[in-house]
Amino acid sequence: MKKYVDFLVIGSGLAGLGFALKVAPYGKVAIITKDTVSKTNTSYAQGGIAAVVDSEDSYEKHINDTLDTGDGLSRQDVVRMVISEAPSQIDELVSWGTEFDKSAEGTYDLNKEGGHTAPRVLHHKDHTGHEIQSSLMKRAFEHPNIEILEERYALDLITQHHLGEIVTHFREDIMCYGAYVLDRNSGSVDTFLSKLTFLGTGGVGNIYQTTTNPHIATGDGIAMVYRAKGIIDNMEFIQFHPTAFYEKDVRPSFLISEALRGYGAILRNWDGDTFMEKYDSRGSLAPRDIVARAIDHEMKTAGADCVYLDATRCDANGLIEHFPNIYKKGQVSNIDITRDLIPVSPAAHFVCGGIRVNKTGESSINNLFAGGENASTGLHGANRLASNSLLEAIVFADKSAKAAIDRMEQITHCEGIPDWNFEGTSFPEEMILITQEFKELQSIMSNYVGIVRSDLRLQRAFDRLELLYKETEALYKRATPSSTLCELRNAINAAYLVIKMARRRKESRGLHYNLDYPSKRHVNNT
Repeated sequence: MKKYVDFLVIGSGLAGLGFALKVAPYGKVAIITKDTVSKTNTSYAQGGIAAVVDSEDSYEKHINDTLDTGDGLSRQDVVRMVISEAPSQIDELVSWGTEFDKSAEGTYDLNKEGGHTAPRVLHHKDHTGHEIQSSLMKRAFEHPNIEILEERYALDLITQHHLGEIVTHFREDIMCYGAYVLDRNSGSVDTFLSKLTFLGTGGVGNIYQTTTNPHIATGDGIAMVYRAKGIIDNMEFIQFHPTAFYEKDVRPSFLISEALRGYGAILRNWDGDTFMEKYDSRGSLAPRDIVARAIDHEMKTAGADCVYLDATRCDANGLIEHFPNIYKKGQVSNIDITRDLIPVSPAAHFVCGGIRVNKTGESSINNLFAGGENASTGLHGANRLASNSLLEAIVFADKSAKAAIDRMEQITHCEGIPDWNFEGTSFPEEMILITQEFKELQSIMSNYVGIVRSDLRLQRAFDRLELLYKETEALYKRATPSSTLCELRNAINAAYLVIKMARRRKESRGLHYNLDYPSKRHVNNT
């Protein structure tokens, strides 16, 4: 089946829904999401969204905090653009129904998180992402120009390659015509032809054994663009959230929001001693790369599986009011966060790189936009400042929408695109091996390409990944497409890009710490 739309949106988080709502008055929009529309990285975001909305704060402070955390690799023009446009995007989110917590005086109740020099994080208790996701979903379902298709998995972007032309990374006129989309219920593959396509497919957390991301975060958008010969960059910068609730073999890991440390909680090691002052003068509120490496070092030194977050000196009633989900999680695990220490350890959380886009969200492939975690915008550089991710998503959704609307009338649908070719494929018995290969991938990445790396570890990861890649590609070529197989394929693609770019960077910078290239900014881990 061929389906024609003006705007194809792949992914239903803040970036995808935000883009869809902004372009919907100008044409027909299809949103495809491989799970339910609510299953997104956005929904899992606890802390909030950073913006300068207080008179005691300033754009320059937020800009400097972002640049400092990015360790010299953030694009200053992008940082200034995103931060200066934050208040207007907050206003629009509120107009769409999002509610942020306010003080008794009616002003926003702002949190302070790691790397910030002022309180500027707007939040809704400790489930801000869920609040934003819910309000945007409601509007999207109600909009007459938006069709939301759940359980639809994007297999590949459609380009000139599918018209029989040779497409390489050196070609500057690559065009995106839409995508081939698998209906996970029927098994059919439909051809979605669009004038403009937007990717908001989230991150890559599930290439690691321990992650805060939902199971859908397998690098799909990044892998599709790479296969379509688009430009991907900065994949070496994988952010590990320092404080995920430690539970052995539980996926995804429950996130303990950085806002809890902003509220006064402090980190303690296995012996109960505070330790962050040894690594950074900002203590438990240092940027995430520093805190994660410090925790990693303390765990390895003690031979421990976790450290502890101590909130017992905070006001008990305030803790329960501001962090109800974390309090509830503690109760389920027989921990009272007002009286007990919380076991925490780092978990893969966010990729700062991805699909390279310009200031209007346009990728290197014509008529293809990207926003949210799968995009490399230049905002985060080598390390993301806490709560800048939701901000980035909505600003680039806005920029992409404006650019897409401006050019829509000049674009026509491409005809002559062939249907998906099932010839010579079948459902093989070897599909049972996919689960095991995913575990092997996660083991490779966690053991060799984690918080601390070395040239030797990266080489071993590359060598071991090559075998998984060959086995998976061979299976893919003879198999009827399934989301399970394609997720593995995409995850291997994403992992390859992380390793490739980590090997290429001959320095320690931000989230990329290599023992062979030490840096004064970083904890001297082993």
